[in-house]
Amino acid sequence: MYEIRFHGRGGQGSVMGAQMLNKALLDEGKYAVTIPAFGFERRGAPVQAYLKFDDKVIRQHTNVRFPHCVICIDPTVPNTVNIFEGMQDNGVAVLCTNKSLKELKLDPKVKKVGLCNAINIAKEVIGRTITNTIMLGAFIKTTGFVSLESLNKAMGEMAFRDAALEKNIVAVKKGFEETQVYEL
Repeated sequence: MYEIRFHGRGGQGSVMGAQMLNKALLDEGKYAVTIPAFGFERRGAPVQAYLKFDDKVIRQHTNVRFPHCVICIDPTVPNTVNIFEGMQDNGVAVLCTNKSLKELKLDPKVKKVGLCNAINIAKEVIGRTITNTIMLGAFIKTTGFVSLESLNKAMGEMAFRDAALEKNIVAVKKGFEETQVYEL
């Protein structure tokens, strides 16, 4: 089973991002489950969402304490939360940042990193600093676990219509294209 932990801030779409990725994985024949983390969070407070997927039925519906991958959709969250807590060996990090690899403080267990300046893409394409779909494009580029086509279909079925869907399809593609992937 592969486990992903999403990090963001309340109102940025971490939970929705996890749900859209979940749908795309299901559409490609995987078993997947999303576990949202709701509680006393408020808009702007650090939040988490969890996703697990496998080739067989998933019976464990618990939070992800030991992720294979972390996806951080907000560049300020690592300043307040240890996003790498519990990271498994040979981990993957997909980070929203305008920093270079040399400027980042990564956990030694991270062996693959996808860096995407999603804030700039969001401002340019969507007109708001909501980066969840862009970071899904970065995740796809970094891992190859699901196709852009499946994600676009999931976005259309679950979250967006008309112009918003078109903008998010463009944003996902730009996130995919502009993500820099590094093997450590």
